[in-house]
Amino acid sequence: MNRIPFLCSLALVASLAFSTANTSTCEAAEKSASKGSTMAVYFGTYTQGNSKGIYRSTLDMKSGRLSKAKLVAETVNPSFLAFHPNGKFLYAVNEVAKFQGEAAGAVSAFAIDAKSGGLTFLNQESSRGAAPCHLVVDATGRNVLVANYTGGSVAVLPVSKNGRISKSSAFVQHKGSSANPQRQSAPHGHSINLDKANKFAFAADLGLDKVVVYLFDSKTGTLSTKGTQSASLPPGSGPRHFAFHPNGRNAYVINEMTRTVTAFSYEVDCGKLTTLHSLSTVPKGWDGGGSTAEVQVHPSGKFVYGSNRGHDSIAAYTVDEKTGKLTSVGQFSTQGKTPRNFGIDPTGTYLLAANQGSDSIVVFRINKQTGALEATGQKIEVPKAVCVKFLAK
Repeated sequence: MNRIPFLCSLALVASLAFSTANTSTCEAAEKSASKGSTMAVYFGTYTQGNSKGIYRSTLDMKSGRLSKAKLVAETVNPSFLAFHPNGKFLYAVNEVAKFQGEAAGAVSAFAIDAKSGGLTFLNQESSRGAAPCHLVVDATGRNVLVANYTGGSVAVLPVSKNGRISKSSAFVQHKGSSANPQRQSAPHGHSINLDKANKFAFAADLGLDKVVVYLFDSKTGTLSTKGTQSASLPPGSGPRHFAFHPNGRNAYVINEMTRTVTAFSYEVDCGKLTTLHSLSTVPKGWDGGGSTAEVQVHPSGKFVYGSNRGHDSIAAYTVDEKTGKLTSVGQFSTQGKTPRNFGIDPTGTYLLAANQGSDSIVVFRINKQTGALEATGQKIEVPKAVCVKFLAK
């Protein structure tokens, strides 16, 4: 049998299996939500002004009401969070320029109390580069992968069974520059993600105008570019965050500097991304400046969302089921200033927008037919809110 078609057939079967599993998971989550259940939400922040670290709230899945945010861990600049697959541990970047006398930031590990949702500090390790701004835990739970913005690098930190992290098992320094001398004179690793097979890692580098693709080995905690091909964006784009479609065959990157979202097709056997098209995140004629931040795909796979800072909105798109291409639905005000990250709950019912500039989290209901965001009137205070993460149990 020819190896390439065979691999493609296996990939298609895996993709279909994942799609079915994803639908079942969403249906189970919706059934749970219909019973009036609640869901824990954690917020990463910049520790400026009144903020002291990581906060927690509870979302009522029936009413959309958020409880008052409670401080659950004091730590410096936990601007992005990630959960261990077992739901027992939380990891946070510490977005700082210096750590233990070196030009680096850190990653902190916490244990989650099953009853209260509180956090207990476990340990902290260097991220190996300055200003770490994004991290993810691989599907096996063996490793934390982190992207360093100022450092322009990525690293892998092994995770032990008790949730503690170890010194990095892999570190890659990106090299190069791009078109904008003010923003792109050096590499700036802005995010790192994994595909559903846990085989390839994707680092969106704002300074290089590339999504760098790595072969990832979860057993050894290593990264390699051998045999991989990075995806290039138009000069001056500034790719920031990256998200896969639940079908595993498409992916999306939001470009901070040009305020666009780029859609890709994805070849699961070799990790190759092929550009389909790019669309603006702001209305035609908008000249108020600003930049983008987060991009996420709705759990159903029907919609893609991206945040606009300056325009202070969430851009919504429908997804073509066959091609993965996008069509704009419009932009929806976040009812606050400088929306950074946002979160979509696992049932796809609510979107929570984190308004960093106005210290608020605003709750929107998602129209599951059109993708439009509908204001619920629910809002809580979270100082310098940056990241929103749901803990699904």
